[in-house]
Amino acid sequence: MNIDQRFMRRAIELARHGLGNTSPNPMVGAVIVSNGTIIGEGYHRRCGEGHAEVNAVASVNDKSLLKDSTIYVTLEPCSHYGKTPPCSKLIIDSDIPRVVVGSTDPNEKVSGRGINMLREAGVEVITGVLEKECKAINPVFMTAHSYRRPWVTLKWAQSSDGYIDSRLSPSDPPTMFSSPLTKALTHRLRSLHDAIMVGSGTVRADNPALDVREWHGSSPRPVIAGHSGSVPQDCRLLDSPVAPIMLEGNPGPGAIKDYLAALFSEGITSVLVEGGARLLQSFIESGIWDLARVETAPFHACRGVKSPVLGRLPDRQLKIGDNQLYYFSNNPLLWR
Repeated sequence: MNIDQRFMRRAIELARHGLGNTSPNPMVGAVIVSNGTIIGEGYHRRCGEGHAEVNAVASVNDKSLLKDSTIYVTLEPCSHYGKTPPCSKLIIDSDIPRVVVGSTDPNEKVSGRGINMLREAGVEVITGVLEKECKAINPVFMTAHSYRRPWVTLKWAQSSDGYIDSRLSPSDPPTMFSSPLTKALTHRLRSLHDAIMVGSGTVRADNPALDVREWHGSSPRPVIAGHSGSVPQDCRLLDSPVAPIMLEGNPGPGAIKDYLAALFSEGITSVLVEGGARLLQSFIESGIWDLARVETAPFHACRGVKSPVLGRLPDRQLKIGDNQLYYFSNNPLLWR
């Protein structure tokens, strides 16, 4: 491992501290080094607050050391004015002579412009240091801005014989396949997504809240796919703090691309698809999904609605109590 890789690894560690708080921005870490010693560190803590470079520069006690330093950043410094000023300009104004970048930014507002701004100002810029690892920090951000669609996570729980619902009638309470612990983990998963999608049939049958009441974090914005006219006016989603997004039309495989384009235009960069079986299967058949999390309970249902079918082996699995979690990847930025 050379010295640039060493300090970039530290920047990667810092970036991960922003998990769950930066969306729709990426997680970014920055380390400032002078004469082989770290003199400043920072990471992007929360959307709307200072970026990693801003926090790293602010942490340097002796600013005179900046003129002989290198700043290591996991993602290309921004070049545009958003909620904060451009980080490339901050680096230039701070007289930092050398910048090491892990990955370029796929966001069309940046996409090489930050690097060009630095180089035009006479700053030495090294790119591609631990690029694969730096991209892997932000699979959601990278996917959303590379393909101009939200990252898609599919999630469902099922019986061991492959049923997602075993009710005899819609008036029966929903079948519980999750344990208290895996239910809390589901709410954590919700908190890591901008939006959560269900079909209008699921709204009618289950009247879900789709919030994170069993986990500390922000609830995702509800999305209802199907026909809005069939959604009961007294359903809980219509009383959500944020108005649900309605996606009209039959949720078949051909509609998925349009659904995701509509969500991306609303600023949604990640969506958790929770049901029902028809909507989940439509995503699977469209091929437009990134991660699937399937929970299997240790009992047979013997009847009901059959679970979606992925038609592939899991990439990872994890046993939580008596339940088994299976993870399937459909995105090269994830593990294989």
